[in-house]
Parts: sequence; C-alpha cells; structure tokens
Amino acid sequence: MSDGGTKTKEMRLQEALRETLRYEMARDPRVFVMGEDVALFGGAYGVTRGLLQEFGDGRVRDTPISEAAIVGVAAGAAINGLRPVVEIQFCDLLPLCMDQLVTLAARYHYMTGGKISVPIVIRNKFGTRPGGGPSHSSCNHGAFIPFPGLKIIAPTTPADAKGLLLAAIRDPNPVLCFESHHLYGITGPVPEGDYMVPIGKAAIRKPGKDLTIVTCGGMVLKADEAAGRLGEKGVDAEIIDLRSLAPLDTETILASVAKTRRVVIVDEGPVVGGLTAELAAVIQENLFSNLKAPVIRVGAAPIPPPHSGPLVEAMVPGVDRIEAEALRLVGA
Repeated sequence: MSDGGTKTKEMRLQEALRETLRYEMARDPRVFVMGEDVALFGGAYGVTRGLLQEFGDGRVRDTPISEAAIVGVAAGAAINGLRPVVEIQFCDLLPLCMDQLVTLAARYHYMTGGKISVPIVIRNKFGTRPGGGPSHSSCNHGAFIPFPGLKIIAPTTPADAKGLLLAAIRDPNPVLCFESHHLYGITGPVPEGDYMVPIGKAAIRKPGKDLTIVTCGGMVLKADEAAGRLGEKGVDAEIIDLRSLAPLDTETILASVAKTRRVVIVDEGPVVGGLTAELAAVIQENLFSNLKAPVIRVGAAPIPPPHSGPLVEAMVPGVDRIEAEALRLVGA
C-alpha cells in the first residue's frame, strides 16, 4: 500500500470513486470514461458527475444502450494504448458483454503471448434492493471468478474505493469493480494523493479468536453488527473483508481460519456455484483436519431477486441469520 502523504479527507464512497477518476484522468491523458449516461447525467449513481465539464466529451463519453458494444469498443481502445473506465449500470447486464469481456479482454494477453494487454476497468453496481427486481438487483460477482486473466475487486470503505480503483486503472489486466449499492453513501477518511491498495489483499476488519467471518461488499456491515451482538454473548468473531475476489487472498483467509478453527462465509450472492462455494472448497482442502466444525455458508436464497421489500429481506442474509449461524457453529 502506498500513499502520497498522511492527509485525509472525509467523503462518501461515491465521492471517493469520483475523486479517483478525476485524479487519474488529470494525471494520465490515456484514461477516459464511457458508458450509459456517464456524461450529461453524471452516471446512474452520480460517480461521474462533473467530469464532462472538466475533461470534455472526448474523454467522458455517453454511449448507446448496448453493453456488448460498450465493452467491445473499450477493449479495442485498450488494445490500442488507451485506458478506458467503463460504467455498466447494473451487474445484471454483465452477461450481455460476456463474449467481449471473457473471450477477448481476459484472454488477449495470453493469446498474444504476452505482447498485448487489455487494461479495462468495468465498474458496476451489485446488491439486492427493494424495487430492483429480477433484472436490476442481482449479485453475480461470484460467477466471474473462474475466468483466467480477469481480476475482480469489491471495495467496502471510501479509502479502499480510492485505493482499489486507482490500482485497477493502472493494472494491465481487465478488472471488474463491483460496487455495492449498500455502500455508496457511507463516509470515511480517504488519503489524499497517490494512494493505492494492492489487488489481491484482504483486510482484517475486526480481530477475533473464536470464529472467522469471511465476507465482502455490503455484507461487511452486517457481519460487523452481528459480531457486536456475538461479543455481548462471549463469542469473539474475526471479520475478513475480501476486497478482492480474483485473486483471492488465501494466505490471510487460511491464517485466520487456522487460528479460530471455525468459519462462517457470508455473501449476498447465491451459495450454489458462487463465492461461498469457492471459499469453502479452498478452506476444507487446506484446513480440513484443523477445523472444529464444518464450514458454514450463509448466502441468498436460490430465487431471482424479488421486487417486494419484505421478500428481499427474506432472501438476503441478515444480521439475525449471521448471528444465529455463528452461535450454532460455536455450540452456544
């Protein structure tokens, strides 16, 4: 981790993303932003607001409503030396550009024998919310883990939003940046200057000795609240915030689980074939004989995201469920 000084500024995660784009666009003329409504409207979540006025329509470009075209054009621009930052408004729409993303961008470095890289950052929103429904409220981040050549980040704090996004823009590989809608409004100190967080390094948000909770995105907030309740009952939980899903920081994860010997994996996505499945496999392959209890996975119910608020609450893991599973794990 590096930074340009000790000064920090309090800002929302949404603002930290915007300031990072502004900082890197001013520093590197190869960086430009493209996507649906990123220019005149300022982005679906306000992240690109003001960039058009500052950098002009040559570097902040509204696009047609075609995710395949957006990522295809970005890949071509990256191959030719530019560094596009793409906004895809919802992660539900990523399957529309799978060919351009997975078959081309993620593999081009390999297919050219390392001669050509495709430095694209694709920002997108994930998280199930009332009113979003089946087509605008998914959590498909775990589905992209198996593709070699593709990096995946999920910032939780405003500082990590800056540090990880800056590292992603400068990375020679395509990077998917999953931004939780639960977190856009949270505030925190953000280091000024050239501040980067290495991709592939998890954060220990809370140390503990009785069990490990591994999670990412908006679920970190729920895990923290659950850990507070557990502490009142004499259970000391350690919280690992993944921050990066590809590559996974297996060293930090395994060290924590080896210490506590119990683990609850919490994710807003489905447990079948998703992030929790991969983590559970890694943990049991390496620490099976060390575990005092089976790995517990807490994920979303296997249904399409509903519109109804009460149904969303029932589908997505909540604090009560995380606490209950942790207590069951320690035998309390």
